[in-house]
Amino acid sequence: MSASSKPHHHWRASDLRAVTLLATDATAAVTRMAEGLHQSVWRTLGAPSGATPARTRGLTGLIYRSITGVTERVGSGVAAALTRLEPWLQRLEAQGEESLERAAMLAALNGVMGDRLQAAGNPLATPMTLRFQNKVLGGAAPPDATQVTGKVLIVIHGLCMNDRQWASQHAGLPINHAERLGTALGYTPVYVRYNSGLHVSENGHLLAQLLDDLARYWPVPVTELSVLAHSMGGLVTRSALFAAGQAGMAWPDVLKNIVFLGTPHHGSPLERAGNWIDVILGSTPYSRPFAKLGQLRSAGITDLRYGHVLDADWQGHNRFRRQPDSRVHLPLPETIACFTVAATTATKRSAMADRLVGDGLVPLHSALGQHDNPQRSLNFAPDHQYLAYRTSHLALLSSPAVAQQLMTWWE
Repeated sequence: MSASSKPHHHWRASDLRAVTLLATDATAAVTRMAEGLHQSVWRTLGAPSGATPARTRGLTGLIYRSITGVTERVGSGVAAALTRLEPWLQRLEAQGEESLERAAMLAALNGVMGDRLQAAGNPLATPMTLRFQNKVLGGAAPPDATQVTGKVLIVIHGLCMNDRQWASQHAGLPINHAERLGTALGYTPVYVRYNSGLHVSENGHLLAQLLDDLARYWPVPVTELSVLAHSMGGLVTRSALFAAGQAGMAWPDVLKNIVFLGTPHHGSPLERAGNWIDVILGSTPYSRPFAKLGQLRSAGITDLRYGHVLDADWQGHNRFRRQPDSRVHLPLPETIACFTVAATTATKRSAMADRLVGDGLVPLHSALGQHDNPQRSLNFAPDHQYLAYRTSHLALLSSPAVAQQLMTWWE
């Protein structure tokens, strides 16, 4: 068995403490869920609740509180011990380049519950970074001037994914849309890695600031920015552009192109289905405790219900409550060339396939920016739209036809 195929080779010292915190939180959450179900049964028999309707009282309540308390104390103790051991463990393991498996695992975990990881201070929470040649960029670590150009291509992934997943394959051959554009058109690809479990607008603010910083430490003058965004990455891009405008940042002045690949501009029915599950599970005393399972969905995922991009779209709202689309309409920027690629697994267009099937995750109308209310539609020029048939959401990253269309648009 090779080193890369051994599971322990994909973990780092800091991951031990992070997993301990995660397990502690999970045990406490399951205990609270069990107590809620227990109290739901007792309530039907006329027994009073504890401090809240979901808590028990008396000896039963004491037992549940003891389980939770012991779990949290043990978890805190183990985490503290591992924190002290981390420097020693890191020297032992001589951490090298991150494995693809670890990057994929962390990306999926952050997409599902990254907001909770960040709120808990868990080391598994992914900070937003810009990356060049698999290395984190920053003022203290700028790229070599001989390796870059003044044309920068910002490449941003989607939900539960990471920057290294842009490197894909088709028919056994490697394909990477960003690298191909860079080689053919003189762009320097800079990849974004971010915690896709945070609200889209939170990531938008972070991206706006990172791009503002980039212009200052880039070793040659930035003459042009373009963006290649997949899925949620397109929403984050739109949010960042708005945030930059509000803050008076200069980088939007050199932004020339944005390509959206399968971006759910008007949301995804799969998240709406999750919202219906919340409603159904919360409708009876016996199923209500299990509604917490549906509410483990991250803020990033619930933003995909309608395609939230601004703070105002979610602030002051209960994101798990079923409610109509009340987003602030954010049109496409008039001074930037915006292109969209939508996909469908169908062989031809039909009303049902467009609305329900799409690429398996995003309906065709949503990816094309079309809305039942024309005032909410994003008006992509007809020749700035491309439809990929027999293509799934993830296959957009490995489609030769999509790669060729990008070249056609930007050449």
